[in-house]
Amino acid sequence: MTLPVAADTLLTSQSVNMSATATPHSQTPAEPPAKRERRKEARPGELLEAALDLFVEKGFAGTRVEEVAARAGVSKGTLFLYFSSKEDLFKAVVIDSIGNRFVEWNAEFEAFPGNTTELLKYAMSSWWERVGATRASGITKLMMSEARNFPELASFYQREVMEPGRRLIRKILQRGMDRGEFRPLDLDNAVYSCIAPMIFLMMWKHSMAPCSLGVEIDPVAYLASQVDVMLHGVSARPEASKIKG
Repeated sequence: MTLPVAADTLLTSQSVNMSATATPHSQTPAEPPAKRERRKEARPGELLEAALDLFVEKGFAGTRVEEVAARAGVSKGTLFLYFSSKEDLFKAVVIDSIGNRFVEWNAEFEAFPGNTTELLKYAMSSWWERVGATRASGITKLMMSEARNFPELASFYQREVMEPGRRLIRKILQRGMDRGEFRPLDLDNAVYSCIAPMIFLMMWKHSMAPCSLGVEIDPVAYLASQVDVMLHGVSARPEASKIKG
């Protein structure tokens, strides 16, 4: 409630007089500020960070907008100034943490100076560094578990993440074929040879690892191994194997 000017001035004057006459022993030490004080405003980025944490922790259905607002230190009403619904908030999280990456990746890969084998290795390691190793990797696990219950969000994720990802990998493989570095491939299916290891790592990180005590996977080494198998297979002498077959 806003005080009238006169009353506000009177209270201020009284406070000053009381402070001047109080002895040091009568002063009460100020309480330390709360770790997250509630504010009237917050940057949208703070809300997205809080939402990402909670969506990964609790899933889409289990997350309430009140929790997101509280974690960001604002009221629910403030959250709705930026996002009209929980669905709108989730979509913004997906775009901010994953979807926006495709613009920078396309630019980087287009200008990549090395051969396509090097580009494919770089693409996989870059994905791990910018998405797989971050909290955003939990979004994929969330979508796999809740897509059937939220088909509109599943369609959104398909459009903003899965399709751009497939197009980007397809472009890399096509580059290798055009340069004569890769043999002719069934690109519609070959892209999944690149996607599968990434999905496995995300599922391992968020679901399987806690249940696999004593089993550890080095994500960087794992991806390097997967690229090596994709490029060279597992046969010691591929030519000899073809002849005997």
